[in-house]
Amino acid sequence: MSAVFIVSAPSGSGKSTLVKGLLAAVPDLRFSISYTTRAPRGTEVNGENYYFTSRDDFGQRLERDEFLEHAEVFGNYYGTHRSELDKASEAGCDLVLDIDVQGAAQLKSKIPGAVTIFILAPSREVLEQRLRARSEDSDAVIERRLRGAAKEIRNYELYDYVLVNQRVEASVDTLVSIVKAERVRRSRVEDKIRPILDSFRTDRSLKP
Repeated sequence: MSAVFIVSAPSGSGKSTLVKGLLAAVPDLRFSISYTTRAPRGTEVNGENYYFTSRDDFGQRLERDEFLEHAEVFGNYYGTHRSELDKASEAGCDLVLDIDVQGAAQLKSKIPGAVTIFILAPSREVLEQRLRARSEDSDAVIERRLRGAAKEIRNYELYDYVLVNQRVEASVDTLVSIVKAERVRRSRVEDKIRPILDSFRTDRSLKP
C-alpha cells in the first residue's frame, strides 16, 4: 500500500508552495487532487489544482461514500476521492494530500499509518502579511481566515511533525527530509532486512 503524507496549514502559511517544492524534489510522489465546490481562483485549472464541482454533485458523491474525507471550509466543501489512493498504489507512488485539520483527522482515523505534517507561519503578523500579499481576499475574508487560523493552530499537537515556515527553501528541505526518513523507516524490514535474515537462515556454516 502507498504511504500517505497529509500536509495541513492555516490559509496563507505557504503550504501549497512547500508541497510543490516537495513534489519537484522527491520522485514517486503523487499529489492528491481534491474535489471542491468553490470557484477557481486566478490561474487554477480543473483537474490540476482541484476538481471543481457543484454542491449537488458533491452531495451525491458523499451519499455514495466516494470520499476518504470531506470537510466544509468557509462555506465550501472539499473532499478526497477514494480513487486518489488507488491511483497512487497502481502507479507505485506515495500519496501527498493538502487538506485541512478536519479532513486530516478523518483520514488519520481511516489510515492510522498516515504521516501528518502541520505547517505554521512564524507569527500572526507574518500570516496576515502573506494573506494580504496574495491580493485575493477582502479585509473581511482575511479577518475570517485569521480567526480560523487561531482555531486550527490549537490542533498542532495531533500531528506527527510541525514545521515553522520561515524560509521557503529551508522548509522544503525539511519537508523532503521528513518524507525520505519515513520511507526508510517503513521499508527497513520488508525491503532491506528480510532478505539479509533469510540469507543467514540458509547459511549451513551458522547451524550448530
